[in-house]
Amino acid sequence: MTRLTLLRVAGPAAALLVAAAAASVVSARQAAHPPPLAISHSARALAPGEAVLLTFKAAAGALTSVRGAAFGQPFSAYPGASAGTWHALVGIDLSARPGRAAVDAEARLADGSRLAASLPLTVAAKTFATRRLAVAPEFVTPPPAEQARIERERLLLNRILSAISPRHLWDEGFERPADGAVISVFGVRSVFNGEERAPHRGIDVRGAAGTPVRAPARGVVVLAEPLYFSGSTVVLDHGLGVFSMLAHLSRIDVKPGTVVGGGDVVGAIGATGRVTGPHLHWTLRIGAAAVDPLSVLAIAGAGR
Repeated sequence: MTRLTLLRVAGPAAALLVAAAAASVVSARQAAHPPPLAISHSARALAPGEAVLLTFKAAAGALTSVRGAAFGQPFSAYPGASAGTWHALVGIDLSARPGRAAVDAEARLADGSRLAASLPLTVAAKTFATRRLAVAPEFVTPPPAEQARIERERLLLNRILSAISPRHLWDEGFERPADGAVISVFGVRSVFNGEERAPHRGIDVRGAAGTPVRAPARGVVVLAEPLYFSGSTVVLDHGLGVFSMLAHLSRIDVKPGTVVGGGDVVGAIGATGRVTGPHLHWTLRIGAAAVDPLSVLAIAGAGR
């Protein structure tokens, strides 16, 4: 039993001593009685465009499932390498507003009982730069003859990226799909031929045409074809709503339905679609959130 001893001290000093002693009692009780479901997080930062790895542990019993929502979006969790530990890879979308946010989770134990917990978080403000590029006019104002194709491809991508396959495949983590320097960062505001367009929802990696492009992690090829804006494109489904899009390729070396391992060559750097020169564009989606791929690479244990 924890004892609270009060000293005979008068005035403000007495109040401080009582408050400190009371706080130690609370800490001791929390240590002796941890929350039934504990939630922790790991991230490069809590800001728009960042990936966040959530970890769930039960004080007693083995977790058999975890579900919930983070930053306003539902997430899919998976068992971790450590017994009794579950994880969820979630994203803070580029459009997220700074301020209070929360992770709300419900877990089930092997005996069928349920646990619930919430983790309050704060999303920080972030400022993004602006890039101004000159591209072929048809990629700023597409001709009427291409409108049907553009709409068809938009709907196709929306359908692919909204599907959630049942298990995570990135058990070995993520790696860069090409070794060049990043020449255009995530989130930068884009102005093409003097006209403002959507922010950059990926990163651009420098590379000579023909340089091999590797799968950033294990996944299923769900798209491998030329698209109007992104050129020759490969989309990989890494599972649980996590996708990579590799764009502007000079060639495509895989077919839809193929399972590729992390590091497998899926194509080559090119200059197809809306580009100013050869490079690789890598978009990473986590559910409905577009996140900076480098933020996933910065999270230790994101694959396990």
